Amino acid sequence: MDRTTPLEQALHVARALVLADLAAGEVADADVVSLVEDSVTHRRWWVEQWPEGVDYLPGLVAQDVQDSLLEKYGRWPLCPVCNHGDPHALDVEPELGPDPHWVCSEAGVRVAAVGGLGPVFGLR
Repeated sequence: MDRTTPLEQALHVARALVLADLAAGEVADADVVSLVEDSVTHRRWWVEQWPEGVDYLPGLVAQDVQDSLLEKYGRWPLCPVCNHGDPHALDVEPELGPDPHWVCSEAGVRVAAVGGLGPVFGLR
């Protein structure tokens, strides 16, 4: 009998979506997966304090991992829309809300849902 709580299910979904985006960019090595796990651990505590935020977990985990990657490795995921200027990362919108998407803030374009990136989104 499955005793997975709604909170655990939401955390598993958030983890899976972010891992899918990392795998699409071929950056899901062990060190990076550890960053995902660190975020999930932190967000478990966060949503236990604020249960109404459960729908925000995918976007928050994506932002946490993006911030951790920037500190250790570089920008991720890179914008595929802008072909001029310096490479820049996509942003998660809404910053705190359900149904998060990766967007290019410079061009004002929605690129993909969190979990829906294709294979061109590496690190730089």
